[in-house]
Amino acid sequence: MANSKRTLFLKRRLRVRNKLRKVNAGRMRLSIHRSSKNISAQLIDDVNGRTLAAASTLEKALGFVGKNNVEASAKVGAAIAERAKAAGVEECYFDRGGFLFHGGVKALADAAREGGLKF
Repeated sequence: MANSKRTLFLKRRLRVRNKLRKVNAGRMRLSIHRSSKNISAQLIDDVNGRTLAAASTLEKALGFVGKNNVEASAKVGAAIAERAKAAGVEECYFDRGGFLFHGGVKALADAAREGGLKF
């Protein structure tokens, strides 16, 4: 029986997340979610279970509502880096979930690195 795309995505997400947890214990997690229309990023403290900073194309201030392209992703990456610095976080690890590291996901990561986040 063939696996569905959703099942393969969920397996990939768990595999990526579990490998990252082993290596990066104690660091903040930069988690992303990409849909067909939007992209969002959260800086999460897993020890305390709190979200320290978040950015998304759903925010009207960024000016990309309903767009999921490379430019919008780069803008979200820059915004999350700025908000992370305001929260006092300079180091984190990048949790891409089950999403492949290219296109918008890569643009978000590169913009966050340029903004000063280290991962």
